[in-house]
Amino acid sequence: MKSILPGSILLACTCLCAMAQAANPLSVHILDLQSGQPTAGVTVTLEHKQGDGWQQLGSGVTNGQGRIAAMYPENIAMQAGDYRIVFKTGEHYARLKQETFFPEIPVQFHVEKTDQHYHIPLLLSPFGFSTSRGN
Repeated sequence: MKSILPGSILLACTCLCAMAQAANPLSVHILDLQSGQPTAGVTVTLEHKQGDGWQQLGSGVTNGQGRIAAMYPENIAMQAGDYRIVFKTGEHYARLKQETFFPEIPVQFHVEKTDQHYHIPLLLSPFGFSTSRGN
């Protein structure tokens, strides 16, 4: 019985960590279509539409897997409304000393169901991009 307890505690901690990450309602991911690799080191901002303007809620930098797992500010419930993610891709291509047509890629989206998770993947190349609602 004593040997089962440490394993159970480890499993419970792992599950709680996964639940904490999953609790954030918004994540992003960037893949480079030229190399087929994740795109690390890209600054991404999140904005919420307020009247005629946009209010920045947060920002982050993609990790080695090209991801930001928790894009929405912690301890704030997501509200219904219009949001915009801005991928600062020009910085990435400047580091590579490569020309790009899109120095920033704004992706505007609308949230109705605030209890769902929203994932925005970006497939990126210097002269084109594609995005969708992921899961």
